[in-house]
Amino acid sequence: MNVQFTRTRTALAVSGLLLAVGAPTAYATLDGGNAAAPSRGAPYVETQLFFGTARPDGGPAVTDRQFMAFVDREVTPDFPDGLTVQSGHGQWRDAGGAIEKERSYELILLYPVDRATVNDGKIEEIRRAYAKQFGQEAVARVDDRARADF
Repeated sequence: MNVQFTRTRTALAVSGLLLAVGAPTAYATLDGGNAAAPSRGAPYVETQLFFGTARPDGGPAVTDRQFMAFVDREVTPDFPDGLTVQSGHGQWRDAGGAIEKERSYELILLYPVDRATVNDGKIEEIRRAYAKQFGQEAVARVDDRARADF
């Protein structure tokens, strides 16, 4: 047999063996298998609130200045450790069945899990206050578990 052919065949066999052995580990990592992922940070709750700006009565939309004044007055006192506000564009189906497209804000709050019960009432009050002040049908809320490290 040719020496070059033997080396090539051996290299291919070794490569195939390495792929066969390594593939299950790689795929297990991708699908959340048994591979240990580093656990960083402490357990937190992430709450996202979605605020629309169009007024159902046809009045002028909530401005950036009005929204930030609302955050300063209604949110910051209860969540002084920090928050994030993002601007966006969203849509939703209103109570009358119409699809409303509007400029919106997403408010993100992170707080330790052991503060979830205390913060729940504060967050619900923020939702009520915004709906009342700006004539909104709803303020959407999403809560999720997270790990945070600062």
